[in-house]
Amino acid sequence: MSDGGIYASLGVRRIINAYGTNTRLSGGMMAPEVVAAMAAAARACVEMHDLQAAASRAIAEATGAEAGIVTSGAAAALLLGAAACMARLDPGAMNRLPDATGLPDEFIVVRSQRNMYDRALRAAGGRIIEVGIPDRLSGPGVRDASAGEVAEAITPRTAAVFHLAGEGAEPTLPEVARIAHARGVPVLVDAAAQLPPVGNLRRFLDQGADLVCFSGGKAIGGPQASGILAGRRDLVSSAMAQMLDLDLPEAQFVAPPEFAALNQMRFLPHHGIGRAGKAGKEEIVGLIVALRHFAAEDPAARTARWTARLDAVRDAVPGAALVPDGAKPGLPLLELRFADRAAAERAEAALRARDPAVHLDASRIRRGVLAVNPIALDDADLPLLAAALRECCG
Repeated sequence: MSDGGIYASLGVRRIINAYGTNTRLSGGMMAPEVVAAMAAAARACVEMHDLQAAASRAIAEATGAEAGIVTSGAAAALLLGAAACMARLDPGAMNRLPDATGLPDEFIVVRSQRNMYDRALRAAGGRIIEVGIPDRLSGPGVRDASAGEVAEAITPRTAAVFHLAGEGAEPTLPEVARIAHARGVPVLVDAAAQLPPVGNLRRFLDQGADLVCFSGGKAIGGPQASGILAGRRDLVSSAMAQMLDLDLPEAQFVAPPEFAALNQMRFLPHHGIGRAGKAGKEEIVGLIVALRHFAAEDPAARTARWTARLDAVRDAVPGAALVPDGAKPGLPLLELRFADRAAAERAEAALRARDPAVHLDASRIRRGVLAVNPIALDDADLPLLAAALRECCG
């Protein structure tokens, strides 16, 4: 059974997280080697730009990016990426943000890709320019935004084109990148939850993205409060400058080779808009270790490990079926089908009322479907989970 002793001492009830790496449910659980690396990192001090340089090397190796940094989550990576696209390597602009007066501050976003996380673009000082009508999603037709509509929206005020990664995204990333690059505009991609497959670490950059944001605390298995911003060296360097503590005599700051673009700045900026997105040494080291492990692990072995967890509880509910997660190749789910939405809601409520509470993936509850996601499960909790499913869903 998972060690909930620390939470019990704080009066916080532990849960069995069969929903997945959901932030509201505290994400997943880290491997022992990640926990050990974070504990070791906590016992020494380093210069943070040197540690971010080490992270950049690890991120570049895993993603093929020119550079990368660790942030305090994917939303922070998105904010920092937006700030980099607006300020570039201008320290005066960095000092002014979120006041983007006189800067390219428009982010072109396909209307069907709007989501609650694109607030990070506005938090950095940007303005969202929507294009397209998502008739294919709302039902009246089959069209979405076209590449031509994205091109039409690009002006001298455009800081970047924002793209929400996903199999159903239209227009496609290669189309968007071709159009944006023809006009000298970068493409910022939110790929926070697009892992697995591990190939997606490189896919979006290979398809033309200039900056890509990933969550570190989801499938990668890093600290929950960690994220990755990877891509062009000049833009990543700008993002790092807007996150670092640069309160030191300018002559003392030497940019690491990984962020050599910072040598182009006229002077050092003050604490930037990304200061709230900083990552600590523990998160950076934990993310490096987790990323290396995730990139090196055989995808088939990872899928087999997740499948074994679901097989251990599969017989608890008659008719439960293993199905692939259509959005994440390599991730199996255990799907539980109920007579209708009301029946699914009753089962879900009964599971949450237990101690420890059990949380299932309820994203399709409107269709009377619940699912067991194996990513955030502890093997020691599988007997408890099976008993709960048998009692509440069997």
